[in-house]
Amino acid sequence: KYVYQPSCSSGYLSVWPVFGRNRPEGKVLETVGVFEALKQHGKYETGQLFLHSVFGYRGIVLFPWHARIYDRDIIPPIKPEPPGSHGSKEVKGRTHTYYQVLIDTRDCPHISQRSQTEAVTFLANHDDSRALYAIPGLDYVSHEDILPYNSTEQVPIQHELFERFLMFNPDKTTPAPPFSARDTLKAWQEKNHPWLELSDVHRETTENIRVTVIPFYMGMRDAQNSHVYWWRYCIRLENMGSEVVQLRERHWRIFSLSGTLETVRGRGVVGREPVLSKEQPAFQYSSHVSLQAPSGHMWGTFRIERTDGSHFDVRIPPFSLESNKDDKAPPAGYTF
Repeated sequence: KYVYQPSCSSGYLSVWPVFGRNRPEGKVLETVGVFEALKQHGKYETGQLFLHSVFGYRGIVLFPWHARIYDRDIIPPIKPEPPGSHGSKEVKGRTHTYYQVLIDTRDCPHISQRSQTEAVTFLANHDDSRALYAIPGLDYVSHEDILPYNSTEQVPIQHELFERFLMFNPDKTTPAPPFSARDTLKAWQEKNHPWLELSDVHRETTENIRVTVIPFYMGMRDAQNSHVYWWRYCIRLENMGSEVVQLRERHWRIFSLSGTLETVRGRGVVGREPVLSKEQPAFQYSSHVSLQAPSGHMWGTFRIERTDGSHFDVRIPPFSLESNKDDKAPPAGYTF
C-alpha cells in the first residue's frame, strides 16, 4: 500500500509504495503535495485535494451533500413521557456534510479495508430488470474523514473522469483550490441527482463496534407485470476499541410496504469475513436490495468473533428504504 509521510517542519506530503510495514530498499520519497489546515467550520470546495483519513487513498472533492445523521449512540434529553407511551427510542437527525469524490486509481489496488473499489451503481437502461452498471472510483466521504492538501500538479489525480469534470484554473488572488467544475460536471450532477443524492445516514455502536449505513434509491423497473424498486446501501464497520475481532455472520430482516418480511442469514459479507484491528480498524462495502413496493425497512445484526472464540452480536441500525416517486426512470448512463 502507499505510505504517506508528512514532514513535521514543512508540512509536505510524501508517498512511496510499500509492501508490509517497511520502506523498500532503493525507494525514495515522492512529494505529492502540502497538507492544509483542517476546516473546523464551513465546507470544502469543489477541487479540494485530500487524503482519506481512514482508507488512505488520494481523492478530490466534486461537490458536497448535506445529509441527516441519525446517531443512536446520542442519548436525547429525557422528557416526561405522556400517559400510555411505551418508552420507544426517538432518534433525531442532525445535519452533516458529506462529499462526492473521485478516488485516485493508483491507490485503488491498495485499499484492502474495502470489499471493492467504491463505485456508484445504476440500473441499466434495458429490459433486464436486475442489470446494474457501475462508475468505479466514486465515493462518499464524511467531512471529518478529509485530510486536505494542495499540489502544483495540473493533473494530481488519476481517474478517467478527472479532466472531464474538472479544469485547472488557478487564481492566485483567492485561497480556493486551483480546480474548478466544468459544465459537464454540473450537467452530470443535475441529471443524476435523484440517484446520487445522499440524504440519510444511520449509525449505532455495540461493544465498541460502530456500524454506519447509508441507503440510496436507484429507481424502479417493470418486471413480470409488477414494479420492482431498487436500493443500494453502503455499510461501514469500525472497531473503536483495542480488541481484535472478526465479522463472521450477517442476519438481515427486510420489511416491505406490501406486507412481506424476509429474513436473510449468511457467512460474512460480500464473500469476506473482515478482521477489525488497530492497524485496520474499518471495513466498508456496498450491496443492493429490491422490493415489490415503493418503500420498506431493513435492520439486523452482525455476528462478531473475539480472539478467544467467543461471539457477540452487533446491531445494524434500522433504516428506511424510500423511493423518489417523481423520478420513475433511472438514468440511461453518464453521458456528457
